[in-house]
Amino acid sequence: MKAAPFAYHDPRNVEEVLHLLATLENPRLLAGGQSLMPMLNMRVAFPDHVIDLNRVEGLDGVTERDGALRIGAMTRQRDVEEHPLVRARLPVMAEALSFVGHWQTRNRGTVGGSLCNLDPSAELVAVAAALDAVLEVRGPAGARDLSIHAFPEGFMTPALAPEEMVTAIRFPFWPAGHGHCFTEFARRHGDYAIVSAAALLMVEGGRVTRASLTLGGVAAGPMRLREAEAALLGAVPSEEVLRGAAARCQEIEAMSDPQAPAWYRRRLATTLVRRALETALARAGGAA
Repeated sequence: MKAAPFAYHDPRNVEEVLHLLATLENPRLLAGGQSLMPMLNMRVAFPDHVIDLNRVEGLDGVTERDGALRIGAMTRQRDVEEHPLVRARLPVMAEALSFVGHWQTRNRGTVGGSLCNLDPSAELVAVAAALDAVLEVRGPAGARDLSIHAFPEGFMTPALAPEEMVTAIRFPFWPAGHGHCFTEFARRHGDYAIVSAAALLMVEGGRVTRASLTLGGVAAGPMRLREAEAALLGAVPSEEVLRGAAARCQEIEAMSDPQAPAWYRRRLATTLVRRALETALARAGGAA
């Protein structure tokens, strides 16, 4: 099947993109195209105008500032995965990206494109939630910051006005010595994850001083396990403590779809969170 007819636009700067978004009827932004192009060809998406961001200046790159890495929305996933700053400061992101499709996919896919597509199973969406990322948004009214936790408005629907775009994302990084792990279960490597789990731990003086636990693929957006995080804080990390935190997944409200029923996702989530916590603890220098 082929895409329905549309008009193609090739802007060169953000101001031109914003003008097109504000004046065209039913536009769609094209970033890496790894999701949009199949949607066009299968006629799931029907834009009247496609605005190509690939030659827009200033939308890519990785920089460090004020305890965070700022990653341009058009930065290729493969470049992020291999970037020395990302590997040093955001190892959980580099690990998660290894699960995204295949290297050919990551050569074209972008960070901003994945986040704005907001697929519930997307690895970068779960990592952004785990790291409390902040999206930099531009529109006719100017620039604004938007927390990743306020970003999902519904299923695959970001909280953006039609004339707005994401230009960059800031990912706060954890101190050196923290433990991390990203893991997922899919039918085969490169497939969409049925459930994914991201864990971040800080252990100081033999006790957990900071924790972040996030699930992907279980709901319309990423799910932070706040109660499980609270149960870990101040605890001496033992096998019993980690299993208890993971057991909170049995109480979550998980979605059902043709891939998996809710009960199966809850069981997977419990297992994956336990494994992620064990790996994160080992990397933090602790022992369960």
